[in-house]
Amino acid sequence: MKLARQSGYFSEDLLDFMKKIYERNGIGDSAYVTEKCFGLIYDPSMKDARMEIETNIFSAVDMLLAKTGVRCDDIGILIVNCCIYNTMPSVCSMIVNRYKFRENIITYSLVGMGCSAGLRAIGLAKHLLQVNQNTYALIVSTESITENFYIGKDRSKILPNCMFRVGGAAILLSNRPSDHNNSKYQLLHAVHTNTSSSDRSYNCVQREEDNVGMIGITVTKDLVASAIATIKPNIAALGGKILPIKEQLLYIITYIARKLLPSVNIQPYQPNFCNAVDHFLPHVGGKMVLDGLQKSLGFSNIAMEASRMTLYRYGNTSSSSIWYELAYVEAKGRVKKGDRVWHIAFGSGFKCSSVIWRAMKTLDANDDDNNPWMDEISGFPVTLTDCDEQMPVYSYLPSEVD
Repeated sequence: MKLARQSGYFSEDLLDFMKKIYERNGIGDSAYVTEKCFGLIYDPSMKDARMEIETNIFSAVDMLLAKTGVRCDDIGILIVNCCIYNTMPSVCSMIVNRYKFRENIITYSLVGMGCSAGLRAIGLAKHLLQVNQNTYALIVSTESITENFYIGKDRSKILPNCMFRVGGAAILLSNRPSDHNNSKYQLLHAVHTNTSSSDRSYNCVQREEDNVGMIGITVTKDLVASAIATIKPNIAALGGKILPIKEQLLYIITYIARKLLPSVNIQPYQPNFCNAVDHFLPHVGGKMVLDGLQKSLGFSNIAMEASRMTLYRYGNTSSSSIWYELAYVEAKGRVKKGDRVWHIAFGSGFKCSSVIWRAMKTLDANDDDNNPWMDEISGFPVTLTDCDEQMPVYSYLPSEVD
């Protein structure tokens, strides 16, 4: 806020608006932003944006290759997702050039697909691995904020400035039988929903110019309604795949009863997803988003801990945020063999994706030195009293169980 005020770009009204967002968005003061956001003059270049992208993706891929020992020549599929940064040559080509991947590697660059693109990439990799045998699929998820900090006067474009932070992740999928015993997780289900055919959904998040030509990301008041309209059918489709038979029967019986007896005030049955998954890891779109998901799906404060701590420590890193959440529960030593993990992400379009994983083994919290939480996991979860008094982040009691 101090730098925003000193820059002179924002009116007192906008500064007050930004302050209210910062105080309520659930993000702490340790989340990362790019160097350009610290200057009094905001004048990013293509070189600056490229440096941010290279720093994020190369460090993530370097750690992944070192940890797994997989040779670059063995990777047959590369999928990169980055919503806003779109350069030529592509980010895929940037990675292929850096690591000298083989000439016949299958590459896809997913752009403009918002925060759900990371799980979209998982779904795409799943299909590609079904037709390309005995190979690896490398997925890289990141976002660029260097060239996308809005300094205009349109309030509807200010929210992304306050929410998005720097981050990235690299994920390796395999269909090689020899990797069965070495893998952390098995991919069980990938469910995707797209409501872009609705004008309301399509227009709720848009990158566009304001009335004086400054580019920013517009977030309209239709965002919440569009998100609900997209997430609801996604969860319904997923429920049919993962809910216990008892939960499905209760839902069907209630649905039929409501149709046959409309005069009777029978409330819709809300399936208990806590009986279907062991770890719920939703995209950290913001504190209000997490509050809404917790209320509607009935998950406990303990179940929401990973997402709330990720939001606090790393902020909204777009499509990579879900992987910071998974790293959190791993660092806490909570992932046991057979556990089911539910990743759900949603973003512009409007789109929603859910992915279900099954843990192949019990994960030792001390086995991964590259886990981004390892140096500070003992300090989490935080409580409101642990934070700056001017940052009222949480109104719940986090887990007391480590």
